[in-house]
Amino acid sequence: MAFQIVRNDITKITADAIVNTANPEPTFMAGTDAAVYMAAGAEKLLEARSKIGPIEEGEVAVTPAFGLNAKYIFHTVGPVWQGGGNNEKETVRKCYENCLKKAVELNIESIAFPLISTGVYGFPKADALIIATSVFSEFLSDHELDITLAVFDNESFELSGKIFAGVNEYIDEHYVEDKSLEEYGTYAAAVSGASYNAAGFGMASDEAIDACEAVEEEAVEAPAKAREKPRFADRLRGVRGKRSHMRDDVLKSVEMPPPPVSAEAMAKAPAPKKRSLDDVVKNITETWSESLLRLIDEKGYTDVEVYKRANVDRKHFSKIRSDKDYLPKKKTALAFALALRLNIDEAKDFLGRAGFAFSPSSKTDVIVQYFIENEVYNIMTINLALYEHDEPLLG
Repeated sequence: MAFQIVRNDITKITADAIVNTANPEPTFMAGTDAAVYMAAGAEKLLEARSKIGPIEEGEVAVTPAFGLNAKYIFHTVGPVWQGGGNNEKETVRKCYENCLKKAVELNIESIAFPLISTGVYGFPKADALIIATSVFSEFLSDHELDITLAVFDNESFELSGKIFAGVNEYIDEHYVEDKSLEEYGTYAAAVSGASYNAAGFGMASDEAIDACEAVEEEAVEAPAKAREKPRFADRLRGVRGKRSHMRDDVLKSVEMPPPPVSAEAMAKAPAPKKRSLDDVVKNITETWSESLLRLIDEKGYTDVEVYKRANVDRKHFSKIRSDKDYLPKKKTALAFALALRLNIDEAKDFLGRAGFAFSPSSKTDVIVQYFIENEVYNIMTINLALYEHDEPLLG
């Protein structure tokens, strides 16, 4: 594990260090600060905190974790939100950076953060989330550390507009509509089947139109959510306007089948050579793992930069490197496709070597495909979009 976002109370997380959004003075009042004190043991923690004294904004101090499932509590003081004109964002960034520096000093292996200053201090959660993941991304490019970001509530951060304006529209186009077609009938199947029959077996184009109209009638009679998909209904209604042109369009666009081959000619044709199982097995192309290592070399990357970009730890990558027949989970294969910065065709081939494909019925696949097509490969950015849509993170 390198980085993960969880919806959980930070006091319930097990890590070497738990980060607390602290009061600058040795006291506690509300929010995360109060929850940490109560879970750790307020009396003992307050005594340890009093020995430290005041803490400046952006700075961090360390106490034992007492009753928490951790070794240390990192107390960092975030800013009170005043509209963004008083360097609040820079201060929050400093909080995250100084906590990570302290983690390196103490040689710990795991740390859990809250969204600093987003409680009673009022810092916007969307901004805090973007700042946190930006700092984590920079840090993890040079360090090995398991980082957990704990988000207690289920609030929607409306991140897509901040990360990439078109992601929701792309999902709607490639996933929501596909689900509608899947559930209420497929216009494409009706048209393609009718075209084939019209060209190959003499099915009249009127029958093709009837097939399409049957799909439309089913959608109109379907539950309300079918009618909430306007593009689907519009496409079906458009068929009626094309009725008079459909026969000619179909016949012009489909190549007529060749004349049949005589029985005499078929008898004289040599029998196709059958391949043995050994022949088939010998011609298997490179495995997913072999493809990964080849692409790393071809693109001039190092192992370290690739597995870090993929949000995968060193142990996991060592396992992949040592086993040419290693079969990844799909989210791992997707993460490495991003880390290698593959284009969409390369990514499809790469996934195929692990037995996977991009599916229009998988929201994760649609989101990842969107970012690849727009040449955005930062896995933290993509994981934020996945998180917003309640999809598993990559890596």
